[in-house]
Amino acid sequence: MKQNIHLLVIDPQNDFCDLPADWLGIDAATGAPLQPALPVAGAHADMLRLAGLIREGGGGIAGITVTLDSHHRFDIAHPTFWQARGGGAVAPFTAITAAQVRGGDYRPRDAAALPRALAYLDELERRGRYTLMVWPVHCEIGSWGHNVHAAVKAAYNAWEDAQAGLVEKVAKGSNPWTEHYSAIQAEVPDAEDPGTALNMRLVASLDRADLIVIAGEASSHCVKATTEHIAAHLPSGRPAKLVLVTDCMSPVTGFEAQHQAFLDDMAARGAQLRSSAEVRALLAANA
Repeated sequence: MKQNIHLLVIDPQNDFCDLPADWLGIDAATGAPLQPALPVAGAHADMLRLAGLIREGGGGIAGITVTLDSHHRFDIAHPTFWQARGGGAVAPFTAITAAQVRGGDYRPRDAAALPRALAYLDELERRGRYTLMVWPVHCEIGSWGHNVHAAVKAAYNAWEDAQAGLVEKVAKGSNPWTEHYSAIQAEVPDAEDPGTALNMRLVASLDRADLIVIAGEASSHCVKATTEHIAAHLPSGRPAKLVLVTDCMSPVTGFEAQHQAFLDDMAARGAQLRSSAEVRALLAANA
């Protein structure tokens, strides 16, 4: 009997891909080559494998969902929000704690934002999942970096044409007051913004599949957070239906331990860890 296999692709965007020079465009406004803002080592190769999986196994895929990291330039996790003691710039990859803000090491550039920023940091740290990280401005809405990796987009466009299907796009991260690694829920939901709350509609939709095949970037952050939330909230209570395509995801450099801990934890919960070749064979048998 044919299985309902759903492919979930998490943040397969240019800004996360270590694209070679011949994959970079030109900024028409400046004449300079476009550059990924937050490239993950190995991501371009991951996306090429993923594109091949979709092309060769598309007949066995019942549905595809793509999540898109979607930020404003001004964001609590971007350097544009913060200043260091004395008014200096805050470099990307700086971790900021509530204690440091209270001590004056870092402050919002807009002084009026201080109470809300502190409330966010306090709640983020209370939840214990992450410390605030200042990332380079990335996946800015409307930018080249926000776009999907060209090979992945071409592959799922071909799937849409062949299947007369629709690839669902799920945006996350447009609220500048909270980090939103997971496509299921922001790290600290904003009571005034339903888009940051637990997205049970998406979880329930994915749970209708027999298997949920997961790939994307980065395995240390957005793939990890999204998968953890799915596993925790599946109405079926069956994390064994999750299939992580381990050679179609990579960690942010320096976060390899988080990547491995994530895979180990998911395997312990019953999720399947498979290579793209294994998943292609599974999809071919399901066509």
